[in-house]
Amino acid sequence: MRKSKVFLMMLVLAFSVFVSCENDDDENGGNKDMSSSFNDNESHNAGQNCMSCHKSGGQGEGWFTVAGTVYNASGAAVSPNATVKLYTGPDGTGTLVKTIEVDGNGNFYTTADVNFGSGLYTTVTGTTGNISKMGSSITTGQCNSCHGSGIGKISAN
Repeated sequence: MRKSKVFLMMLVLAFSVFVSCENDDDENGGNKDMSSSFNDNESHNAGQNCMSCHKSGGQGEGWFTVAGTVYNASGAAVSPNATVKLYTGPDGTGTLVKTIEVDGNGNFYTTADVNFGSGLYTTVTGTTGNISKMGSSITTGQCNSCHGSGIGKISAN
């Protein structure tokens, strides 16, 4: 009788662990909800294309829809705790689609769904209140795939 109780308890425990892992993995199709936040310092690889790893099947945790790094005006150092906003119109006009906090390492990221439609316009507000605006629209959130390599770094003046 005792062996059957132990076996039953082990079976229940194994099933609950399986369900727990299954739920974590199946959340958002296997994606994990993640967004950068002010002062957080868990991010890494400033200036690199985050989506090289943070994608479905990639080595990074979470599948980022928008990610990048913000620098100071000279581009010599990261600019922590700025704010990135995505709008449907240029220069901060139209509808605000998404607000993303820049963490303490100067990186910003989110796994939230973002509908880029025919393009979104980006603003970056630094901690001093200065706003940088991107003149052209974007249809992908892989910010560091262009900025810092072929185009100037993202700046929070």
